[in-house]
Amino acid sequence: MTSPFRRWLRDPLFLLCLATGLLTFVVQSGELGTADTTHRLQTAHWLWTSEPQVFPYEYPEFGLHGRGGRLYSWYGIGQSLLMLPPDLVGSWIAHWNIFSEYGDDPAVRSIVVSYSTSILVNVLTALVAFRLLRQLRFSVREAVLGVLALMFLTTHLHYTQNMMENNYIMLLTLAGFSFQYEWLRTGSKRALWVGCAALGLNLLTRLTAGLDLVAGGVFLLLVLWLEQRRGRELWRRFVPYCKVAAPVYAVFLLVDRLYQFYRFGSFTKTYLSTFAKEQRLADPTLPANFPWSTPFHEGFLGALFKPEKSIFLFDPLLVLAILLLVVLWRRLSPEVRAYGLTTLLLLLGYISFYARYTFWAGDFAWGDRYVSTSVELAALLAVPLLLRHRGDVSAWIWRAGIVLVAASLVIQLASLAFWLPLEIYQMETLGHPTFVIALRAKNIVAFALGKMDAWRLNTEAMHWDPWDYVHITTWNFLPFLLRRVGAAPGWVVNTAFAIWIAAIVALAWVLGQLRSALREYAPNHQ
Repeated sequence: MTSPFRRWLRDPLFLLCLATGLLTFVVQSGELGTADTTHRLQTAHWLWTSEPQVFPYEYPEFGLHGRGGRLYSWYGIGQSLLMLPPDLVGSWIAHWNIFSEYGDDPAVRSIVVSYSTSILVNVLTALVAFRLLRQLRFSVREAVLGVLALMFLTTHLHYTQNMMENNYIMLLTLAGFSFQYEWLRTGSKRALWVGCAALGLNLLTRLTAGLDLVAGGVFLLLVLWLEQRRGRELWRRFVPYCKVAAPVYAVFLLVDRLYQFYRFGSFTKTYLSTFAKEQRLADPTLPANFPWSTPFHEGFLGALFKPEKSIFLFDPLLVLAILLLVVLWRRLSPEVRAYGLTTLLLLLGYISFYARYTFWAGDFAWGDRYVSTSVELAALLAVPLLLRHRGDVSAWIWRAGIVLVAASLVIQLASLAFWLPLEIYQMETLGHPTFVIALRAKNIVAFALGKMDAWRLNTEAMHWDPWDYVHITTWNFLPFLLRRVGAAPGWVVNTAFAIWIAAIVALAWVLGQLRSALREYAPNHQ
């Protein structure tokens, strides 16, 4: 008899999840990635301790005055709730005797939170993305490789290492699409409730994720429309959909508004009005329409073509996805066309919404973080379509696809090498515009060869904050940070390196097993 373990090693889905978990483990730095996530973790800490959401010394750089004159975080509570369980565990572990003398970065609590949260979110994302691709009638091989492309070849990889809210939003949006689509095909009310709850939960993370809620409905509408199921059929589906979606979305919106009222005493306003007021008091020269002061064309075209933020440069798979959708449109099934069109409309919506925002590109971020999730949703189709329709496209499209896949891998791996503010600091001296991806490649070569000073890449701005300088001048993986900071004992650093190298070897082995499993997978399971 075949043991369960041997069966698992021939199960593509199990191997896909295992590879995703190992990849997530390998790329972690132990840090949360940005101040944004650190502030959200502090809100999680506030939920169960006597500590404030915002410490007085953090203002005015962060925090807003709310009810009772207290300082509050301006973010939604969604990601803080996600990090609450690991924060409890991490805080408990940090008080163990063996860590009593270790208090430097990466902190024990942030290590526990970043590893556990990122692995959970990524493995669930792999499962849901695989589920959705199978629902779109891609084969097991095409779906597995499509999920691997999402994990390795898009900015999803960067936000796996730098734990902003992006990947969590991605998980919930994919789940919303998948379970609502299941309802469309089977009539399962349970599936519709789950799909609506997933999309509604996004509202607690970022209120602009309301665009994702709309996109979920547009996806179902387009499926019916492209299948020529219109008129009475649309109405027959619309009414039961609204009976479930409307109350579910209303509950999550109410929770968000109650949290807003608790902090700032208003059910209708967002934090931006308070933020704008306090910023203008501190700096009267700010325009009256701050923070919506960017000319629309500048923010819109910047997201598309600016060399520091272009979605096509940071996510080349998007180019491939758009190309294949255009070339293959008449050959595609209605559900694939509906999904592709919906994600591109969602992307257009996000770009347009943030175009006039003063910080439209997300400030300290790799690429344009406000739109990267919608980019990844669209790019999810690229590799499955390329594989399925290899015989239907010309040789130059196939070769171009391979080039874009290779370029995507190089770009996403490069995004992990250093902490993301490195090039942002360097541009204070180098100026704008700067081709950030090329600068990252130059930094990698210069650092590896010890040429940072000789190539004038150690700029003055990099030294403004001593803590930042340490973190942007070492490889951005936990063992290297532990060694560079120097607070951890030598045996801890050596153990971390041993585990990290073993995890890389294990990841390579699992990918090899996955390749074999896909080759052996019976055709009747495709």
